[in-house]
Amino acid sequence: MAVVVVESPAKAKTINKYLGPGYTVLASYGHVRDLPPKDGSVDPDHDFDMTWEVAADSRKHVRAIAEALKDDPELILATDPDREGEAISWHLTEALAKSRALKKDTPVKRVVFNAITKSAVTQAMENPREVDMPLVRAYLARRALDYLVGFNLSPVLWRKLPGAKSAGRVQSVCLRLIVEREMEIEAFRAQEYWTVTAALTTPRGQEFSARLVSMAGKRLDKFDIATSAAAEIAVQAVCARALEVQSVEAKPASRNPSAPFMTSTLQQEASRKFGMGAKQCMSAAQRLYEAGYITYMRTDGIDMAPEAVMAARDVIRDRYGAEYVPKSPRMYKNKAKNAQEAHECIRPTDMAVSPDRLKLTDNDQRKLYDLIWKRTIAGQMEAARLERTTVEIGARDGQVGLRATGQVVLFDGFLKVYEEGRDDVVDEDDRRLPQMSDGDALGTREVSPEQHFTQPPPRYTEATLVKKMEELGIGRPSTYASIVTTIQDRGYVTKDKNRLIAADKGRLVTVFLVNYFRRYLEYDFTADLESQLDDVSAGDRDYKEVLARFWRDFSAAIAETADLRITEVLEKIDEVLAPHLYPPREDGSDPRSCPKCGAGRLNLKTARSGGAFIGCNNYPECRYTRPLAGEEGDAGLAGEGRLLGHDAGDPISLRTGRFGPYVQRGEATQDTPKPPRASLPKGWDLDSVDLERALMLLSLPRPVGPHPEDGEMVEAGIGRYGPYVKHGRTYANLPEVEEVFTIGMNRAVEVLAAKPTRGRAAATEPLRVLGDHPEGGALQVMKGRYGPYVKWEKVNATLPKEMTPEEITLAQAVELVNAKGGGKGRGKPSARKAAAPKKASAKSTTKKPATRKTATKG
Repeated sequence: MAVVVVESPAKAKTINKYLGPGYTVLASYGHVRDLPPKDGSVDPDHDFDMTWEVAADSRKHVRAIAEALKDDPELILATDPDREGEAISWHLTEALAKSRALKKDTPVKRVVFNAITKSAVTQAMENPREVDMPLVRAYLARRALDYLVGFNLSPVLWRKLPGAKSAGRVQSVCLRLIVEREMEIEAFRAQEYWTVTAALTTPRGQEFSARLVSMAGKRLDKFDIATSAAAEIAVQAVCARALEVQSVEAKPASRNPSAPFMTSTLQQEASRKFGMGAKQCMSAAQRLYEAGYITYMRTDGIDMAPEAVMAARDVIRDRYGAEYVPKSPRMYKNKAKNAQEAHECIRPTDMAVSPDRLKLTDNDQRKLYDLIWKRTIAGQMEAARLERTTVEIGARDGQVGLRATGQVVLFDGFLKVYEEGRDDVVDEDDRRLPQMSDGDALGTREVSPEQHFTQPPPRYTEATLVKKMEELGIGRPSTYASIVTTIQDRGYVTKDKNRLIAADKGRLVTVFLVNYFRRYLEYDFTADLESQLDDVSAGDRDYKEVLARFWRDFSAAIAETADLRITEVLEKIDEVLAPHLYPPREDGSDPRSCPKCGAGRLNLKTARSGGAFIGCNNYPECRYTRPLAGEEGDAGLAGEGRLLGHDAGDPISLRTGRFGPYVQRGEATQDTPKPPRASLPKGWDLDSVDLERALMLLSLPRPVGPHPEDGEMVEAGIGRYGPYVKHGRTYANLPEVEEVFTIGMNRAVEVLAAKPTRGRAAATEPLRVLGDHPEGGALQVMKGRYGPYVKWEKVNATLPKEMTPEEITLAQAVELVNAKGGGKGRGKPSARKAAAPKKASAKSTTKKPATRKTATKG
């Protein structure tokens, strides 16, 4: 018997069905080792030596594999067929060898399969190989680069730009794309133009429309009719003339199907058709792959196995008829430079299993399988045959020319099954034009001008962002989803109606990095580094040379920022972002003049709590502040705000302050220095706030009624931790803000009763047990009222927003509880203590011990 190791229990379960009783199939549960999140895990001074540690939650899985090897002394590594899978296999052999569970004479085999089917698994087991070390070295290089950037650049951000979270080798470049698109949109100035359309009739009375394309013998360009006056002249010119058909041209055309899916195109299409984020899409695809329904989902390849092509052709013939099967199979060629990423396309493992036969219960998996099956089948179908007709129309004096276009589908071909979505609306005329001949006199029913304005470039969706990253050569199939997710988790980017919008925090970070680390945010530089890593995976380049070349220049750039002052950084960012932070005012006054005192000027400032805001430089005489434009605040609400109406003689206004928009009753006076105010709940649009909604907010907390048990008043309100109901000293959270204004007594009693009681209740099960603290005692991740936290003895430390219970490591947990007051010398600020000074050198300025925050790599 042999021990077979895969990444996940789901994959293990599927493979176990095919291998039978002669094998023990175990899961590693992903990567078993990682770089400790502390300074020195990658040591540039010692040939980039990397220190690995087995994660606390991986130890039991490694132990289980080691125990199994005692009885079955043969190890078969069946992890995923890409760089990450190869790295997991390598880490596992290293960890097992270090623990002496793997002897020198223990046979170790590496098997790979692109699909988890009986035939694919059996064939892989018959053709084992060794661990592909060039792929492993490419992984090591990528991991080291991400670490060196994250653990050296992120601390610079923390020190020089309060409120910044992290920087990453690829995530920061991706963020730059979004920020630059936002700046393009803000700098855009719409240009007016007009078109003229005529509703015409044929001699047989059939109606159709045509567009004006020439005047006075000159072809009209887009902006030639620039005003309503010019449009009216054009309308009169058409109305004043008899029109006739000058030519009719019908051309055959065809449309070919799109290539099968690879990772990027699957993410793009899932976003277009279902609004799925990249992470959501890949999660559903992973589950489909592990269940054996589709081939491996992280690939740059679009080619398809010959047997799969023939199976698809058979399905097409059986379901749609022989006329839908092309004479020869369609062959798609891979474009990926790097062969290790170019596996087979993403396709169903069994073409005959249509979506209606699979009976999937998970909605995301069902939709994604349907998409993959249809795209794969359509890719082997006949082209759609079309007829495109163009009719040229004019007056005999040649002063006006119009054109009508139409298109009709003669044979639907692959369109019977599937049509690719589009990111932007394309004006394609799919109408059939009425029958016409040269010289036909046409009747003019109506001629109408239409005003248009040029549109700014659209914001990226996750789909179009991945497409752009792919075009620029940034990132790889295995990293697209995590990069796009990370910049959202950090609060650098928000998503609204599936569009990615750069938050001000993201702008600040990008402007800082572009000004002080420009080279490392260049698209060409990042793409070239990716290309070098591809060379490493192909065995054509030494990964240590790649690291040395990168570190030489990067460490020098880090050292140059040592003397930067925060005020200097803010002044630079203030200058670059001025058009965004201080937009022109309607009255033409200076956008930087303080709207409150009139004497001071507005500047970018940092808050003690982190983050930035706009404030008057006449402080403390003038205490005017507002959020950065474009985030939560609205520059138009500055100063006196927007009057919503009056209630009981008091003006009710919508305003904005340092902490966001709020509504206020009355004005501040000597007698009432702090008039009643209420912040706008998260998610409320400024335009939706009217007098009625403002009064609802100002009336909180709202009495619901006396509790049926003791008669004490039950109230509903919005507090620091969101909407709630309250009875006595008991608070219970409500899921939606709107429920605060509508909740009745029955629902309030139900919510309060469901609230867990304090005191000696049953012990809550931990979400995860991370291991033991160096001073003894278990470290556990617990579910708390206000989010997950780490518990060690009597110390509780809330997880930062960017850290999830699944991701946190033992080292990070120790750091959190120590910073909270645990560990040696509890109560002392040991976590803030500076490290012992090192010898002054260019490198020493770049290698500082990790502080309380944990840098993000990637």
